[in-house]
Amino acid sequence: MPRDLPLGQVTTEGQGPSIWSHKPWWCQPWSILLTGMAVVTISWLLFGRWWLTLVVAIGVLLWWGLFLVLVPAAWRQEAQAAAAASPPGASGDR
Repeated sequence: MPRDLPLGQVTTEGQGPSIWSHKPWWCQPWSILLTGMAVVTISWLLFGRWWLTLVVAIGVLLWWGLFLVLVPAAWRQEAQAAAAASPPGASGDR
């Protein structure tokens, strides 16, 4: 996780900026989901084997779990810890 971003200013959606505001377009949730669906579809169209497509789909599900669930949760947890460690009114720029 990049350490140079202002974690004290990052909060969950609806409360201000989130991890996704720091990511490029190709690393947004919609692009991760679309890419995963495309990979599974292409696997089926190319090979036509359900067992191979199942292996690919499991890999995509693991990838989604990592980048859409675990990384944002870790980011949120670190942002909350950084916000709790800094005194109120601190700018965070040192």
